[in-house]
Amino acid sequence: MSRTVAAIVASIAGLVMVLTAFVQPLGFLGSAVVDWFNVLAAIAFVLGGANLLKMNLMKISAREAGWGYSAVTLAAFLLTLAVGILKVGVHPDALHPNVAFSGDKEAVGAPFWWLYEYAMSPITSTLFALLAFYVASAAFRAFRAKNTAAILLLGTAFIVLLGRVYVGVLITSWIPADNAWVAWLRLENLSSIIMSVFNNAGTRAMMIGIAIGVAATSLKILVGLDRSYLGQGD
Repeated sequence: MSRTVAAIVASIAGLVMVLTAFVQPLGFLGSAVVDWFNVLAAIAFVLGGANLLKMNLMKISAREAGWGYSAVTLAAFLLTLAVGILKVGVHPDALHPNVAFSGDKEAVGAPFWWLYEYAMSPITSTLFALLAFYVASAAFRAFRAKNTAAILLLGTAFIVLLGRVYVGVLITSWIPADNAWVAWLRLENLSSIIMSVFNNAGTRAMMIGIAIGVAATSLKILVGLDRSYLGQGD
């Protein structure tokens, strides 16, 4: 019974959101559904945080392999949560100087801003920088010129990689950059052409396919044929 009710609620909410896009007088219903979604999302964040605490505390308690990383994760999570919720170090807003915590916790210089700017952002940049080396290493091991398609893939990847670094620019620096007939042969220009023309065309084709898949899946959910979002299939 609970699964049937959940499926009906999901179908009604989906139909309301679809209708509000075409029937203007029903716009208030769409706003109400969005508000309900925001409430559920907030509850999901709380449950996600509780699950994070539970899993990492269990790992630390059992002294499983890598429990030190769990301890660091918990410390960072609790510190960031406390600084954000309590608005530590936030000055009152200029319009309401007598109201405590009226300022913006994300204002420049605030501790919450500092955590993002000098902790989260550098860590993210480091991870993406390391990811580039892993991708290059995996590509080197995986690419094998076994057939025509593999040769094209390997050659394209080689051109794009070289066109994005100084060495590649230096290799073809002898080609005149002011001559439109031959300037496209420079590696940096070839790389841009591949990314903006061929890659863009493939990306658009993939996005169209994804959009069709999303529409088909949404239709199955609306009519109740797909209930996998409830946790188990019927």
